[in-house]
Amino acid sequence: MAEAPYLIILALLEQGGQRAMPLQGLSLREPLPPAGDPGEVARAQALELLLRVWQRSAAAPLRQAAGDQSLLVLTVPIDALQEQLPALKARWIATGDTTALVEELRALAGGLWSLGMEPRGPLRFLPLA
Repeated sequence: MAEAPYLIILALLEQGGQRAMPLQGLSLREPLPPAGDPGEVARAQALELLLRVWQRSAAAPLRQAAGDQSLLVLTVPIDALQEQLPALKARWIATGDTTALVEELRALAGGLWSLGMEPRGPLRFLPLA
């Protein structure tokens, strides 16, 4: 992994019969622990993404496209942002194959988590091994 990895939060959703994958990201100074909690920086980025997703809902209803894996958090080398990630996004939008997407992200990422919440509980990051 590059010395300064990039944190990405992505949402897998459907809107108006079309798949979409909005993302939010931030350059990190140090890698996140692959099995631990990615912490407040990931929570802040997730909130920004979720606000953008919520704003999208004014245009047409939204639907999660991948169940519990509809919100993902990952760290990638900076060069993957221009090379691999756009191709992965385009493939998922074309096919909707979430299993293949998660496998490709796992191979690319320095850490991969799903983001969830129990009723009345805090956000939690679940490592995708």
